[in-house]
Amino acid sequence: MAAVISHAAPDPVTFILTTEDSPPYNMVVNENVAGIATDKVRELMKRAGLRYRLDLLPWKRAYEMALAQKVTCVFSTTRTPDRETLFKWIGPLASTEWVLYGKADRKLHLSTLEDAYPYVIGTYNGDIRDTYLRGKNFKVDTAPDENLNPAKLMADRIDLWASGRYEGGTLLVRQGLTRKVVPVLTFNRANLYLACNKQTPDELIHQLQESLNTIIKDGTAAKIDRQYDPKPQH
Repeated sequence: MAAVISHAAPDPVTFILTTEDSPPYNMVVNENVAGIATDKVRELMKRAGLRYRLDLLPWKRAYEMALAQKVTCVFSTTRTPDRETLFKWIGPLASTEWVLYGKADRKLHLSTLEDAYPYVIGTYNGDIRDTYLRGKNFKVDTAPDENLNPAKLMADRIDLWASGRYEGGTLLVRQGLTRKVVPVLTFNRANLYLACNKQTPDELIHQLQESLNTIIKDGTAAKIDRQYDPKPQH
């Protein structure tokens, strides 16, 4: 009698998605992780029919998990030449401007990024702006948490603070510092992506990119943008 061979269906893949608290892209709202990028990622995972777990972590840990673990993706990640070959990319999810903030009463005036060389610039651990400014030999003072930088600026421990326009602006609102800390210079613009571990199967990457393309085409992405309506400071 011939043996019966059972062909059990493989378990569905469960993605591990990691991110940080960086409003308005990723943040906790009513005890759930939400935001411009988060809502788009949730929607594209839903449309692709893929299971996932979402973890809110310190940025460096979130980033390193995606580098090290299969079927793990991190967002909102700036796509740079140095990072290009480290991940498989889905996006863009959103865009951001990099801004140097300063104390309003110091009235610093910078025309170019090079004008900031004499000053100490606050960043936070693992952030792309920290890497970027260090690579250009600026004087950088790195904090373990972005939330600490406005206080460091107010205490004159740093002269400038490098952040995203929306992220920094939201943090200043939270800390009641919008009149005391102001944008001094916009020094870069960048797109933000979902960056997946290199071992993630190409067919899943393609599936996710197609889902993102669909929510952009049908207006869902724009609806999410309007829901959070981040307004640049001037």
